[in-house]
Amino acid sequence: MKIGLRIDVDTFRGTRYGVPNLCRLLADHAINATFFFSVGPDNMGRHLWRLARPDFLKKMLRTRASSLYGWDILLRGTFWPGPIIGKKLGPIIRSAAGDGHEVGLHAWDHHAWQARLDRMNDEAVRRSLTLGADLLSRIIGKPPIASAAPAWRCNDRVLRMKSRFGFKYNSDCRGQRIFLPLVDGQIVRPPQIPVTLPTYDEVIGRGRINTGNYNAYMLSLLKPDGLNVLTIHAEVEGMVCVTLFDRFIEMVKSKGFFPVPLGSLLNENRHIEPAAVVAGEIPGREGWVACQAS
Repeated sequence: MKIGLRIDVDTFRGTRYGVPNLCRLLADHAINATFFFSVGPDNMGRHLWRLARPDFLKKMLRTRASSLYGWDILLRGTFWPGPIIGKKLGPIIRSAAGDGHEVGLHAWDHHAWQARLDRMNDEAVRRSLTLGADLLSRIIGKPPIASAAPAWRCNDRVLRMKSRFGFKYNSDCRGQRIFLPLVDGQIVRPPQIPVTLPTYDEVIGRGRINTGNYNAYMLSLLKPDGLNVLTIHAEVEGMVCVTLFDRFIEMVKSKGFFPVPLGSLLNENRHIEPAAVVAGEIPGREGWVACQAS
């Protein structure tokens, strides 16, 4: 029984510290995963302006964001442009690829995509994807195998544009099974490998879930006969929660599950059905996310 392990790397700090930590941990367990890297400017601190929204403020308080992420992440790019992650930390990204992990594109500018996608036209989407894919290709010496939209923000315009980039698969939404996306009734390749499990920040502090019972709760959500795809973050499980994640890996292996790169799941699915991608909501997450239509 396999768990698709997706690692999102959103920030400069997550790349610099979280990625090496996770690479060492995964090597200790003889595991490979799929890393999705943000490679452009780290402007994630600009999300602080969302504190005016009650749902976002509640989430920041519930997850104790300042202790979870650190103030350098929370303020990065707020008062001055953030550093270009791929230019500063290219060797770390290249090292993850050298360790045998799948490497995909997460974003050029994670904050801009998450905050402005609804207002981005075709050219803006194309430019963002091109900047990210080109820099990541130069870093690892080959095109990224896949892409994953920041914060699961994806629409039909994005699906059409991504079809031009030669990705083997994308992981842009939440869902239940691997599928071929439909846009205006037409199949748009490549296939989607949706995330099926909640993330740490969506769960912690809700429904009496805390660090003491978090792993057991996540284990209870795994489906032996279904698709299991987990997203962790270099800024969370790669840093302050690295010991918690290490224990989770031990627990899932003891139950007969084994984490694998997302591409391994695609190789085992010969019959893939089509489905549309629609906007929806996820408990514990502020704002809309792309979801596989039922």
